[in-house]
Amino acid sequence: MPTIDVYSTSGRKLKKITLPKEIFTVKINQPLMAQAVRIYLANQRQTPAKTKRKGEITGSTRKIYRQKGTGRARHGSRKPGIFVKGAKAHGPTGEQNYKLKLGKKMKKKALFSALTSKLNDKEIMVVSGLEKIKPKTKAMTKIVKSLKLKVKSNSSKLKISIILPEVLDNVVRAGRNISGVKLIQARQLNTYDVLNGGRLILMKESIGVLRETFVKKRKFSI
Repeated sequence: MPTIDVYSTSGRKLKKITLPKEIFTVKINQPLMAQAVRIYLANQRQTPAKTKRKGEITGSTRKIYRQKGTGRARHGSRKPGIFVKGAKAHGPTGEQNYKLKLGKKMKKKALFSALTSKLNDKEIMVVSGLEKIKPKTKAMTKIVKSLKLKVKSNSSKLKISIILPEVLDNVVRAGRNISGVKLIQARQLNTYDVLNGGRLILMKESIGVLRETFVKKRKFSI
C-alpha cells in the first residue's frame, strides 16, 4: 500500500497516511495517457473560422455576359469561388465538430496512470488544514513558501495545482490571483490537469473524494 507524508500549512510533517492502491499503484500506460490528453485538447477546440457561401456573397445576380458567342465558359454570376471576391468552396463554416470520445474505463485508467506517475516522481504532496485559510492572497503565498514548493531547474515559474475536495470559497479567493497556482475540484480532475499541472497539492479530504468518485461506480466527466 502506498503511503505519503501529510504536511501542515506551516510545512511541518504531521503523520503518514495510506493512499488508495487502485489509484496510485497502477501500471503506467503512456499511450493511453497521450490519447486522453489529445482527446481533452480536441474537445477544448473552438471553431470560430467561417467563410461565406455563395448565397451569402453581396452582389448582383444578373448574368455577367451572354450565354453564347464569347468563347468563354457559361456563367450566371460572379459569386462562385473561381472569381475574385467570390465564395470560398468547401471553406470552414463555424460548424465543424472536432469532439472526440474516450470510454469511461479508459478515462479512469489514464487518470490513474497519471497520478501513479506523479507519485513515483515525488510530485504529490498532501496538506492538512488548508480549508481554514483566510481568503487572502497573502495567506496562500505564505503557505506556498512554507511548503518549500521550489520550481524545477528547467523552468523559472511556479506551477502547482491544488486539488480541492469541493468548492471552498476561501481557498479559491486566496489562490486565484497567484500566477502558477491552479485550483481544481477532485471530482473534475482529468489526465491533462495532472500531467500539465506541475506539483500536485492534495488537500487531505480530497483523497477520499477521489476514491469515492473514481473507484466506486459513479458518473464523472473528464
